[in-house]
Amino acid sequence: MKLYPIVGCLLMAALITACQSSKKEADTSAIRLITLDPGHFHAALVQKTMYEGVDSVVHVYAPDGPDLQLHLDKIEGYNTLPENPTHWKEEIYKGTDFFDKMIADKAGNVVIMAGNNRLKTDYIQKTVGAGFNVLADKPMVISASNFDKLKESFATAEKNKVMLYDIMTERYEITTMLQRAFSQQAEVFGTLEKGTPENPAVTKESVHHFYKNVSGSILTRPSWFMDVAQQGEGIVDVTTHLVDLVQWECFPEQIIDYQKDIKLNSARRWTTDMSLSQFKAITKQDAFPDYLKKDVVKDSILRVYSNGEINYQLKGVHAKVSVTWAYKAPEGAGDTHYSIMRGTKANLIIRQGAAQQYKPTLYVEAVAGNKELDASLKAVLPAIQKEFPGVEVKKLASGWEVIIPEKYKEGHEAHFGRVAQKYLDYLKAGSLPAWEVPNMIAKYYTTTQALELARKNNFQ
Repeated sequence: MKLYPIVGCLLMAALITACQSSKKEADTSAIRLITLDPGHFHAALVQKTMYEGVDSVVHVYAPDGPDLQLHLDKIEGYNTLPENPTHWKEEIYKGTDFFDKMIADKAGNVVIMAGNNRLKTDYIQKTVGAGFNVLADKPMVISASNFDKLKESFATAEKNKVMLYDIMTERYEITTMLQRAFSQQAEVFGTLEKGTPENPAVTKESVHHFYKNVSGSILTRPSWFMDVAQQGEGIVDVTTHLVDLVQWECFPEQIIDYQKDIKLNSARRWTTDMSLSQFKAITKQDAFPDYLKKDVVKDSILRVYSNGEINYQLKGVHAKVSVTWAYKAPEGAGDTHYSIMRGTKANLIIRQGAAQQYKPTLYVEAVAGNKELDASLKAVLPAIQKEFPGVEVKKLASGWEVIIPEKYKEGHEAHFGRVAQKYLDYLKAGSLPAWEVPNMIAKYYTTTQALELARKNNFQ
């Protein structure tokens, strides 16, 4: 009888050991995030929410300085939100050898990259080469000279069985999702027009602002954000989203071959001019740093090549994308988006101007001669509602407005969590869809080659 307590203790010890062993195994299989040199606020937005199966400890490797501190302040802000606070724990390494230290430590298995783009392509190449997964903010590459390096990185990622993916938040904007969904309803949309350079089948225009409010406060931008050698010109930066959406909407889940399917027609670039006082307001810096002086005219005006336009063909369809950066938005407005997809039966148009109170709104408008839109729209609406419950349409003099429930209008910041969750789902599945990698390569080929063409046109 006296042996029972001893046996019980042994059983209990065995159970504890087994649990500890099981817990250790679970921990090693969990996703562990690393943040590399977070110079852009998008790095923090990935952590605005918690994710199942992701360790709450995040290892940060970066040089000491204001960029790092701004990032940590944002994470702390998310950790102290009155509703749905996060509980991230940041482990920070600030040495000048931060990149080599990250590679050596192997403290996590997914590296988040959102910052200065000058070295991003190199970082991607070396990071996937060392066996890490990478979730990178756009753009992954800002020059044609580095395009092959990025292309090789995708091949290396496949060889090393890791996943390289970029953060395409605009796929999760509800009016864009619905524009895509309606374009797949042939009864309403017909088929996508081919268009011409003068009248493209697809046009996407994006307006952004240097002075903006993020997470409740005026965004402090690093000085290098205005240096196109470090951030990239507008034509290779924000247009990444627009080129991605053209591919994603016009040819959903189809592989695009950048060598066969893309033909550039024209490209142009132009500057946004910023006074020293405006520069101070968004950077908190009293003077232009030396690396920006090459872009300063009249001693006080900074000229930033943040604007660009690409007119091209994708699988024979004419498309035009353009990005414009203003300094500050009108009162009550923010970044805006305009988009049209022209079909043989109807046009799908997203407008976001004063008439829409600067909120993106989707319209369905019949092409000339189509008298059947009302009936066909009502016929396909149940299919749309199956995917997007609660969506309705409202008759207007010019066509129909798509009425979208508030629950779908999450806002740009929430879309980062959507992208991260999709990436985690792909990691769990063990692979990306077959079209994603070739289409990322096609996207960056389009933007970097367009920059080369635009620069050539400036010098002609």
